[in-house]
Amino acid sequence: MDNRIDEKDLKILRELLTDARLSYREISRRVNLSVATVKARVEKLQRLGVIKGYTVILDPDKLGYDVSAVIEIIISKGRLREVEEQLAKNPHVYAVYDVTGTCDAMILVRFRNRGELSKFVKSMLAMDYVERTITHLILKVVKEDPRVYI
Repeated sequence: MDNRIDEKDLKILRELLTDARLSYREISRRVNLSVATVKARVEKLQRLGVIKGYTVILDPDKLGYDVSAVIEIIISKGRLREVEEQLAKNPHVYAVYDVTGTCDAMILVRFRNRGELSKFVKSMLAMDYVERTITHLILKVVKEDPRVYI
């Protein structure tokens, strides 16, 4: 099978973005392809890494994660990757970005309360090569959607 992504693949991906629990049979009905074709195309998209996995999207507020923040990090001595990899292992960190501008990296974090956030920031400041952090509390989430729309 071809490794290019065509319009049929995009139609299948749009259906999976709407509901990743759809059966191959239901997707095939919606995109007007055979079940076998849909299955083969989904497997191809997984093999190519276009589909990285399947998950459920949870509401952090309803699970008690009331404190979210964006933290800017200034890192010294060319150890950006090392610090980012260490931070990425923390379950409270849900995004790590290399950025341009006045800081070296930004992370997005979630906690149940301000005390957990404070403890995390202090532990980060104790890390080798972390020079400084700037923490921005998120007051209200207007939109947060990890999906890529095509």
